Amino acid sequence: MKEFDRMLDKYAELVVKVGVNIQPGQVLIVQSPIETVDLTRLIVSKAYEAGAKYVQVEWEDEQVTRIRYEKASDDSFGYYPKWQADMMEQLAEGGGAILHIKVPNPELFKDIDSSKVSTAVRAAAVARETYQGYVRNNEISWSLIKAPTVAWANKVFADLPEEERVSAMWDAVFLMNRVDHEDPVAAWREHIHHLQQSHERMNAKRYKSLHYRAPGTDLHVEMPEGHLWAGGGGENESGVYFVANMPTEEIYTMPLRTGVNGTVRSTLPLNLNGRLVEGIKLVFKEGRVVEYDAASGREHLTSLLDTDEGASYLGEMALVPHDSPISQMNRIFYNTGIDENASCHFALGSAYPVNIVGGTKMSKEELLARGVNVSLTHVDFMIGSADLEIDGELADGTIEPVFRKGKWA
Repeated sequence: MKEFDRMLDKYAELVVKVGVNIQPGQVLIVQSPIETVDLTRLIVSKAYEAGAKYVQVEWEDEQVTRIRYEKASDDSFGYYPKWQADMMEQLAEGGGAILHIKVPNPELFKDIDSSKVSTAVRAAAVARETYQGYVRNNEISWSLIKAPTVAWANKVFADLPEEERVSAMWDAVFLMNRVDHEDPVAAWREHIHHLQQSHERMNAKRYKSLHYRAPGTDLHVEMPEGHLWAGGGGENESGVYFVANMPTEEIYTMPLRTGVNGTVRSTLPLNLNGRLVEGIKLVFKEGRVVEYDAASGREHLTSLLDTDEGASYLGEMALVPHDSPISQMNRIFYNTGIDENASCHFALGSAYPVNIVGGTKMSKEELLARGVNVSLTHVDFMIGSADLEIDGELADGTIEPVFRKGKWA
């Protein structure tokens, strides 16, 4: 077996055994770009070897997606097929799992009317709200993974000769997912253990607020009573452990919905549904965004904030040391699932109910009453750097360092 084929085989086994952690008798849906067909076939094979009852592949093609935005009538974009949403709900209700090879092209919607994209994203979010509830509550196993496409590799590795870019991207994906280890599954178990130690340390502290400081950033963030830090992975409703994001280097919790005050600036570009937004500045008062700007793509940021009431509040705060393995690659990947693991970040929109005691059993109204943000959307943006300093405030008012110069203090 050639070295690349061996690495690809190990990667497929890793995402099946650690990512979605397929159990005997389970149904799996794989959402895959057509360019990643070789990896997808291996994943299907590994899933059946692990005992999957049935594996369905949903192929995605960027050119087909783009054609819709160029050719379809305006009333197309507010439509999302109910049967598609019903299928995802039935998968979740039947204890199935979903694996998404998520590789958004940062140039996909260049020169496309931003309102078309925003309308389509909102229509999908409304139709899939019930399904997303299963996902955010970790009721099912789900995992987002990465694999190279030509368009993405061309953007990230534009400094290399064109014929070397996809290969370089594969090397990066294998490295950030620890596939270069002799036993990637064992390497991941050790990595998850370290992340668990970090979030257990933060849970033991019970900070009531964090104060972020960096060039352009001075932000106070309170956390709700009973908040929980998490990281690495989690258990679904059946007690099966899975890893939702591969790679992952973060630990995360939720802010108090009305407890965010000050200014924050982004440090990396945001690929927002195939549209780039750079140089984000947000001003918060009592949790809500009251002023905002962006060096480029401001109109896309406006569309995001207009999604619903909750889109103007934070739902997630995540800590990632600036010396994380992905940060050390010193490259912007224009893919939030990777860039967020090189940098501390926040998310506008919905919180994860797993980040508060008893949250997965609460209704929307109960979550809001506890200070948990609820929204149709959830979009991470990166704020970490080598200059980031974070202080934690304990229950008795004591202030102590959490991050210094972008790293754990």
